[in-house]
Amino acid sequence: MREAIIRVENMTARYGERLVLDDLSFEVARGEIFVILGGSGCGKSTLLKHMIGLYRPSAGDIRIGDASIVTAEGAERDALIRRFGVMYQSGALFGSMTLLENICLPLEEFTRLDKKARELIARMKLSLVGLAESADLMPSEISGGMKKRAAIARAMALDPEILFLDEPSAGLDPVSADDLDELILRLSRSLGITFVIVTHELPSIYKIADRVIMLDARTKKIIAAGKPDELREGATHRWVGNFFNRKGGSNEH
Repeated sequence: MREAIIRVENMTARYGERLVLDDLSFEVARGEIFVILGGSGCGKSTLLKHMIGLYRPSAGDIRIGDASIVTAEGAERDALIRRFGVMYQSGALFGSMTLLENICLPLEEFTRLDKKARELIARMKLSLVGLAESADLMPSEISGGMKKRAAIARAMALDPEILFLDEPSAGLDPVSADDLDELILRLSRSLGITFVIVTHELPSIYKIADRVIMLDARTKKIIAAGKPDELREGATHRWVGNFFNRKGGSNEH
């Protein structure tokens, strides 16, 4: 296995007294497409928010490279956060700005580049996601799939090593979802970006995932980890088998 770029070590997450995730440990290898999945309420988005430093775990550690995002402060934390980009489920584009202006925002905030250089980089990022001709459009003027692509372009503005995507295919028709999967594969192969993706879309999981972990709402733990094909063929947990073979059922045991 390639070197780990992310290490989650004995991480526990709580909202007040409510336990959400209990003692999770796993690694994400550099350059792989790593998928977090599970039923409703299992803590997928909570885990993602902890991994990008929005929340602090109640126990354990999360390391990006050799640095802890849990304990890093000041300039060290800023440098750590610049190593990754995030695409939120809705895309979270600013509706009053063009796509070009949306992608320029991180460059304006975190670099000293002049406007011409910022716009050049932003157009390059839009080109990477197939939106070169849409730079001057507003988010309200484009489709849901294009919004997701634009959000990925913005997440890539600062050339991150890691991209975190929260439900990238949510709300998309099958063709648009497949196009987005193709984009993720292309970016992974051409740029070597590490992807951490929250999704429950089975076609996407089979198409793009190198490895997955499955969270369980009842135990608050990881109940399966491995390659999707291996989990489909060799699942020992009933709900895991049901999910990968789509036999119905729910996250109840």
